[in-house]
Amino acid sequence: MAPALRDLQKAFAAQLLGSGITIDTALPVAGDSISAAARLRVHRHHVLTSLSKALAGTYVTVERLVGEDYFKGLARSFITNELPEGPVLAEYGAAFPAFLERHPVVGQLPYLPDVARLDWALNMAFYSPTGSRLTRDHLARIPVDDLPLQCIELAAGTTLICSAYPLDRIWAATQPDAAEEPVDIGAAGVRLLVFRRPDDAGFVVLEEGEAALVAALHSSSTLEQAAVAATAANPDFDLSTAFSRVLGLGVLLHCSKDGSVTG
Repeated sequence: MAPALRDLQKAFAAQLLGSGITIDTALPVAGDSISAAARLRVHRHHVLTSLSKALAGTYVTVERLVGEDYFKGLARSFITNELPEGPVLAEYGAAFPAFLERHPVVGQLPYLPDVARLDWALNMAFYSPTGSRLTRDHLARIPVDDLPLQCIELAAGTTLICSAYPLDRIWAATQPDAAEEPVDIGAAGVRLLVFRRPDDAGFVVLEEGEAALVAALHSSSTLEQAAVAATAANPDFDLSTAFSRVLGLGVLLHCSKDGSVTG
């Protein structure tokens, strides 16, 4: 008796991950000239190869740090428990940084999960939609007394990463044209703002007050509330200078009183 379609699909998916299916279960989808096992091996190879390449394309810095062969092993272990939930491979792999946190590799490379978070943020920024952003001209049209109560939000694809490691230097050291200079992993950590640029994705280093300002804006705080949070993080914080810098990066949107978001 042939298995139910649902059972066959579950068994087929299990085989793609390397377990759980028998040849008898696979027989209903097998042809005469090629065995069921051979057919399934072809499918499995294709799935593992395509998903591994997708992860390598996203986690470029991680692959450069651990090497191509070791990365393939990491990718295979990850894929076994994390299949894509959608058809767009650029959106696959969000859980990879958390996977690395649980992997023994962190014993030798404790900064690797944070590097993966940077890679993922750059990937999300690159594929985020472009559109109008808040500018000085927009702000000039808002009455001065109303500015503190304005809701300013981060544009899609903008991510704040706070790490105990010098991620900017680690990332720079892996670039093809980088000088062969050692990176002091024990150096001070950084706060990076990752965002969509006109033609690609990039990041800048923020000081403590700037990072607190961005984090507060991300939490839907008003400009006044964000300034208070930034000053608490850095008593010497200069709102005018910091806000002007962040505004110039093109990462802010204005949220009006009715909840609509505009550039």
